[in-house]
Amino acid sequence: MPRTPSFLTHPHQAFTAGFYRNDDFDFEVRIALGAAAFGATDAGEVMSAIAHVRDNDHDAWFDAWVALGTRVKALADRSAESGHDVSAAQAYLRASTYFAVAVNSIAGLGSDDQLLPTFRQHRSAWDRFVDTTSYSVDRIEIPYEDGHMPGYFFHAPGDGRRKTFVMVNGSDGSMSALWSSGAAGALARGYNVLVFDGPGQQSMLFERGIGFRPDWEAVVTPVVDALVGRPDVDADKLALYGLSQGGFWVPRALAFEHRFAAAILDPGVVDVATSWTDHFPKNMIRMLDDGNRSAFDRDMAMGMKVSKETAREWNFRARPYLRDGYFDTVMEVRRYTMNGLLGKIDTPLFVANPEDEQFWPGQPKQLADAVVAPVHLCDFTAAEGANYHCQPMARLLTDQRMFDWLDATLG
Repeated sequence: MPRTPSFLTHPHQAFTAGFYRNDDFDFEVRIALGAAAFGATDAGEVMSAIAHVRDNDHDAWFDAWVALGTRVKALADRSAESGHDVSAAQAYLRASTYFAVAVNSIAGLGSDDQLLPTFRQHRSAWDRFVDTTSYSVDRIEIPYEDGHMPGYFFHAPGDGRRKTFVMVNGSDGSMSALWSSGAAGALARGYNVLVFDGPGQQSMLFERGIGFRPDWEAVVTPVVDALVGRPDVDADKLALYGLSQGGFWVPRALAFEHRFAAAILDPGVVDVATSWTDHFPKNMIRMLDDGNRSAFDRDMAMGMKVSKETAREWNFRARPYLRDGYFDTVMEVRRYTMNGLLGKIDTPLFVANPEDEQFWPGQPKQLADAVVAPVHLCDFTAAEGANYHCQPMARLLTDQRMFDWLDATLG
């Protein structure tokens, strides 16, 4: 899920009173606690880990999550060695989630030296979960350009061709984040589930240096091609899900790839760049519009000198776009828009519309109003405890609503 650099944050978007005044810390805690509903965390572990971490102490924050992941993975190893696979799988999944939080927290450190080793701790714990879970899982390689994308195909219980839930992650989401954002719920309802790293995501970026691209149909079409020939997949009942920035990539793909019977956007996104540019001063927007690279880069560099923390955050957020310089990075992000494409979507859509959406406010409704395909715009409210981006503390409610709609839509 995206984290907005402090110089891009508008005052009215600050979170209400919560676990931390630091918005990123607070949001991560909310996500972690919400994941407990699906066993991807344990609430007591989360609260004990952060108990002595002060606001804006990024080193202590990183250390706390690494320590928690390390401790829980050791518990998992002991259970696995004794043949207790249920306990082992549960603990490996939790450890994977804790290491994933640590990966994202590296944005606040003085260097990114810990990025690759911490990511590999996360992925190792996830792979051990895959090895020990009671679900049957295939590791697959999805053809992509001259190489492949790594994926995990979870088989639904039972025999025959099954409806299949394909999950597209966000800008910095982990595999374990997908587990608690729909994968576990889909399996419980009889769906196969495919999760994978696309360009710019996790292993594709950290280990291969492959960055984002806006034309996600070039990513999703090979995924569909890999699925439709499988004997355990009902090709007429494919569903596509997009989490966070995946809420842009999914409708972008659907404008060109029409083999999905339904899709879910959590939330709907029509213009990714607004989470970067809406809070720029007007004179800097004019520099972008006028193509004034030198002036824009000069002013941004001056702002970065004022705050080293902001500079580190920028580097982390900009990394997947693989562009040099501030101007070129923002102009690249501006390419991630649905302008002129919404009318090409003919796939029925479920669009989550959370109250207090802090990254793309108003865009879920904007998308729902513009598409010609059947759309269910689903509000999530603070009164339900389901506000903020991707309803972090209301994932059971989210599952109930989106899967009830999906079951009915697929028949």
